[in-house]
Amino acid sequence: MTQKIPGLSPDHACLLVHGDDKPGIVAAVTALITRRHGNIVALAQYSDDPQGGAFFQRVVFHRKELSAALPEFRADLAKTLGEFELEWTLRDMSIPSRMAVLASTSDHCLLDLLWRHRHGELPVSIPMVVSNHPNTADDVRSFGIPFFQVPSAGADKAAAEAAILKLLVGNVDFVVLARYMQILSPDFLNKLGVPVINIHHSFLPAFIGAAPYRKAKERGVKLIGATAHYVTQDLDEGPIIEQDTVRVDHADSTVELARRGADVERQVLSRAVLWHSQGRVIRNGNQTIVF
Repeated sequence: MTQKIPGLSPDHACLLVHGDDKPGIVAAVTALITRRHGNIVALAQYSDDPQGGAFFQRVVFHRKELSAALPEFRADLAKTLGEFELEWTLRDMSIPSRMAVLASTSDHCLLDLLWRHRHGELPVSIPMVVSNHPNTADDVRSFGIPFFQVPSAGADKAAAEAAILKLLVGNVDFVVLARYMQILSPDFLNKLGVPVINIHHSFLPAFIGAAPYRKAKERGVKLIGATAHYVTQDLDEGPIIEQDTVRVDHADSTVELARRGADVERQVLSRAVLWHSQGRVIRNGNQTIVF
């Protein structure tokens, strides 16, 4: 039996548009949806400068028998938006994005995502979890999700990355690093070819590297936080999707900082995953527009 995933919208489509701002874009998009018998139910847009700046738009619309009409929509979009030299994507919101999760020994972000998925808070399917350690295998399989262990030891990660690519390529729409404590090579990212979302245990760019909570304690910080971002070839410098902080004080121990930090990591990562899977995020260079 196919699993029913709550939060999906039958006969609804999400259109993302971005490019150079020009007069007439909004009119062209709304007119196109109307002539294809669609009904707009949500529309958000942003221009960073109406005189030659960048334009971004997210439109959600309803169309009866959408799947049959999508080829006509795409052909019309290619012609209409091509005249404006705009980039666009159109997705059927009744089809969940396939999300793979990579994890290591820390399980708080991994189990939070699996719990939210089980309870219908994330409109995704999870075809697999891949980890370089076996400790979460039983927990993952208890959610009915396949678990694969791919060890990654030593300086040469080529064999491990090749094994992971064999599992992922063609089977997923995006990947989440749920505290996966391995650096992904540029070659891996290029061959993978789908977005990768990472959760960083810091309100970037502070306390990067090992033992962040010990460093935070030594500095006497008053805020700790977390950052969810897309992974690029530049370590921890990809476009930021979401951030949050929590206030702490001198009386908090390192253990307490880590506990409260884990809470923030769970919340920030789950929001980033939700927004990405809902088509709310447009990448613009090293920035994101989140509708």
